[in-house]
Amino acid sequence: MSNESEPGLIVRVAAKGEGATADGRYIALAAPGDVLEADGSLTHGPDHVAPVCRHFPTCGGCQLQHLSERALTDYVRDRVAGAARGQGLDPGEVGAAHLSPPFSRRRATLHAQAIGRRVVVGFREAGSHKIIDLRECAVLVPELFALVAPLRRLLETWADRKLAVDIELTLADQGVAVGLSGLAAENLAQTEALLAFAAEHNLARLTLDNGYGAETTWEPDPATVTLGRTPVTLPPVAFLQATRDGEAALVGAAVEWLAGAATVVDLFAGLGTFAFALAGKPGAPAPKVLAVEAARDAHLACQSAARMHGRPVVALHRDLFRNPLRPEELDRFAGVLLDPPRAGAREQVTLIAESKVPRVVYISCNPASWARDAVTLVAGGYRLAGLRPVGQFRWSTHVELASLFVRD
Repeated sequence: MSNESEPGLIVRVAAKGEGATADGRYIALAAPGDVLEADGSLTHGPDHVAPVCRHFPTCGGCQLQHLSERALTDYVRDRVAGAARGQGLDPGEVGAAHLSPPFSRRRATLHAQAIGRRVVVGFREAGSHKIIDLRECAVLVPELFALVAPLRRLLETWADRKLAVDIELTLADQGVAVGLSGLAAENLAQTEALLAFAAEHNLARLTLDNGYGAETTWEPDPATVTLGRTPVTLPPVAFLQATRDGEAALVGAAVEWLAGAATVVDLFAGLGTFAFALAGKPGAPAPKVLAVEAARDAHLACQSAARMHGRPVVALHRDLFRNPLRPEELDRFAGVLLDPPRAGAREQVTLIAESKVPRVVYISCNPASWARDAVTLVAGGYRLAGLRPVGQFRWSTHVELASLFVRD
């Protein structure tokens, strides 16, 4: 049996997905327990498995299909714990990571390009502009993947040798919302082709963007997404958690950790993913939630949904990078939830650290920026009391987490 002193033994998977030996050598597509032999070959161990998709490892959509379920779970957990330790923080007891299942991604950006007379549609290769022509995909929900071949056929009718289109796919309550960037309908036949495509495939919405913003071509009924039992208008290109499963894991942690808080402020609230869940069940006693968001479309969608469905959520339009909430404003709340962009929220976190708020739930899609902000909170008197890794981008190096900070 191998041990960690064995030369060439892969002992962990590094942040970018390469296998790492104890003496600091890195090799692509290696799993813990594999052995890098003297001749450069790789002997597979028990946690190295066959990929489930024919496009792996060329397709940039996945980097870790060669890992067993155990190794993948460990990778997600270790990324989060390692980020904390890298900043001198004790992560405490970090449980097993929550992984979203295969075929669960409800939003994705694909790319289409004309290659001669044919069109390829798919994700790009890792580190390349070359597009993988998807023939199968183990991460997308079936509703999204079912549109790949029809979109390929539709775009081939454009007969444009320079065609290059970005395709935004999002599963809404009414079906799939499709956004095409870089495609113009320049005559009646092309417009009719788009409308026929939307009708045939029961699209929730079809938009075109030629550099001036998304323009709706088809939307029989307003597209919505249900958040915390509340239907919320879904604007084009609005942020949405990648999987319903991952959203449930993150929201569940927030609801558990902020239970009993009479007033909560949700910072970087977006459409209200956390705000409506924290507001409890419609018609039942619930905390009051202030949802703060800078993106105007998302703010208006959250505000309208709260008013229409009588939810105890007040929406505030405010840019938290230019105008973060001050300590005296934060002190009015029993709990803070923040889910900032990948870069984190340095200015806002600094002011939270100066506040008296007893509980802070920090959701992050970047363990590195989260760890940097966590140091600020701990230096301000908070204690890291809970940490849950979430891998909703299955087989990807993209890792998310939920964390709880408390003032003792």
